[in-house]
Amino acid sequence: MLADFDLPPVHPDDVVIYLSESDIVGDWEKIAIIHAQGDSQLTRESNMLRKARERAGEIGANGILIEDIKEPSVGAQIAGEVLGTGSTRRGRMIAIYVTVN
Repeated sequence: MLADFDLPPVHPDDVVIYLSESDIVGDWEKIAIIHAQGDSQLTRESNMLRKARERAGEIGANGILIEDIKEPSVGAQIAGEVLGTGSTRRGRMIAIYVTVN
């Protein structure tokens, strides 16, 4: 956790996803870093974001600022399929608390 205070939980549906800092209206504070990952063949990006919203809401964040989502390369996907190991989609997000002025 990056914040030194506790917040009440927020319902995942109320956690807003922001693509850049300029999209955030109001004052905001970083609460925690969230890492998410899933097999690129078995999970969709929307599932990964839903899980991140759940995690953010559990710690009281009402927003997520997406820093990076990395899709596996085509070569990694093919190798994962051939070898039966799969390939992993990874995301890094910042859970934030936004105060609307």
